[in-house]
Amino acid sequence: MFAGHFGVAAAVRAKSPNVPLWALMAATQLLDILFVPLMLTDVETIDSSGGTHYGEAVIHADYTHSLVGMLLISVLAGWAAAKAWGRRGGVTVGAVVASHWVLDLVVHRTDMPILPGNAGDLPLLGFGLWKYPGWSAAAEIALVAVGCLMYAMSLRRRSAHSMRKGRAWTAGLAMGLLLCLSFVTDFLGI
Repeated sequence: MFAGHFGVAAAVRAKSPNVPLWALMAATQLLDILFVPLMLTDVETIDSSGGTHYGEAVIHADYTHSLVGMLLISVLAGWAAAKAWGRRGGVTVGAVVASHWVLDLVVHRTDMPILPGNAGDLPLLGFGLWKYPGWSAAAEIALVAVGCLMYAMSLRRRSAHSMRKGRAWTAGLAMGLLLCLSFVTDFLGI
């Protein structure tokens, strides 16, 4: 899942106008943003032996995508956001960071540990929706569509002037198009 995370950020922005959209977009991808340097240093890895198409790779993100690791990252991100946008903004950002893990739990195969580094060798988590690419794609498209619609409607409500209402729909449509393109590139492995 990639674009679906951004759909969540767009939906949250519709209900939390005090937190900037860029912050919510970064928050929804924070676990993956932190994953990249750990992957580049071989601390976390991606096993592509099962394939390189949508949802075929097994991700070994034993720190950033562990349940406890996500909770720690969410709390730290929420604390930092609270400094900038108040307590409600901090809670919002922390929840958006956590939403990434919840969505990944639904789509990932059983490759998400409970403790960082899979300490204690506890059972791995993941419901495996990626095994069904059509259903996984439908869920991701639904997240993008709902998020973009909520975002566009919130912009329209906040626009007092009728000329600005057209711009609000244009902004929502532009976001939807960009998120759909990100989904297509992820789905096709481009």
